[in-house]
Amino acid sequence: MPRYLSLVRIDETAVPAEGPSEELMQRMGELIEEITKAGVMLDTAGLTPTSQGTRVHWEGGKISVTDGPFTEAKEVVGGYAIMQCKDKAEALEWTKRFLKVHEEFWTVTCEVREIAEG
Repeated sequence: MPRYLSLVRIDETAVPAEGPSEELMQRMGELIEEITKAGVMLDTAGLTPTSQGTRVHWEGGKISVTDGPFTEAKEVVGGYAIMQCKDKAEALEWTKRFLKVHEEFWTVTCEVREIAEG
């Protein structure tokens, strides 16, 4: 069965200062438990803010290293999920369910891509 990567993109400027609500975390935990029991979820995690990240860039034969935050980026990768699904349609259905656990004030986009094998 193919594997899919769902990159969770968030607008860091719109995230509540106190982080996700307790209710959101409960709903997300319940969905993750369901998707894991269904044999779909292989791995998932949130990421620390870009202020704690570092970018390593290769261009023109030279490496540059930049510590976060990255002010030019509004939408950043806030987490990921690796799922094993029968097809892309199934991966998209699970992703839609993940998005729907968020309150309406969140701005979240998931990019779903099949992982190239071999």
